[in-house]
Amino acid sequence: MAHLEKTIVVLPVFKPGPHLSELVTALLTEVPRPAQVVIVDDGSGPAADARLAEIEALGCTVLRLPVNRGKGVALKTGFRHVLSRYPGCAVVCADGDGQHSVTDICAVAERGEPGRIVLGVRRFDRMPLRSRFGNTVTQAVFRAATGRTVTDTQTGLRAYPADLIGELCAVPGERFEYEMNVLLHAAARGHPIDEVPIPATYLSGNAGSHFSGLADSVRIYVPLLRYILLSRQVTAD
Repeated sequence: MAHLEKTIVVLPVFKPGPHLSELVTALLTEVPRPAQVVIVDDGSGPAADARLAEIEALGCTVLRLPVNRGKGVALKTGFRHVLSRYPGCAVVCADGDGQHSVTDICAVAERGEPGRIVLGVRRFDRMPLRSRFGNTVTQAVFRAATGRTVTDTQTGLRAYPADLIGELCAVPGERFEYEMNVLLHAAARGHPIDEVPIPATYLSGNAGSHFSGLADSVRIYVPLLRYILLSRQVTAD
């Protein structure tokens, strides 16, 4: 598709399953060059060797971190690769666990514009109860902190324009909190955040997710609370 000509698809993965191969195969029918599909393996170890070698043999780019560092590190590794090899290209990030289809990825990429972040937002009524509750609370806290409404703050399907990739490499965060920090950074800088509705797909009860409940929830809420405290301090000053 035309909107993927100057777009690099970055897929951060950890212990990838068969859905990654299915997604990559489908993506290769849309992207002009296989190398535009960049898989960043976050320290999966030898168990992932065969699957990643198969994907690399298709012509895709596979970057491997020697140890598990977290989704934020994996994403920034992908961004730095794009800056180095594909300057001027936009990036679409998606999850490789079956949650996002090629149709979703293309829909989000198509809405991309300079200076604008685009989120693929899921329907809450299709989410598992725990995910729905967490997203509802986080949405309310984010709105209280920033004055901005973001329907799905935890979506992994996002389009980032070329002019913001360098900024994103400097946003702090190593694990799941990184994606929250990106939204807070965009709110603080006044960057528009657009949304594209996508289906909420959870395969095998979302068994492919590596979000570790309480620990990762704390990581997400700490940046929000810090943002609120700093905003109040600036207002007081």
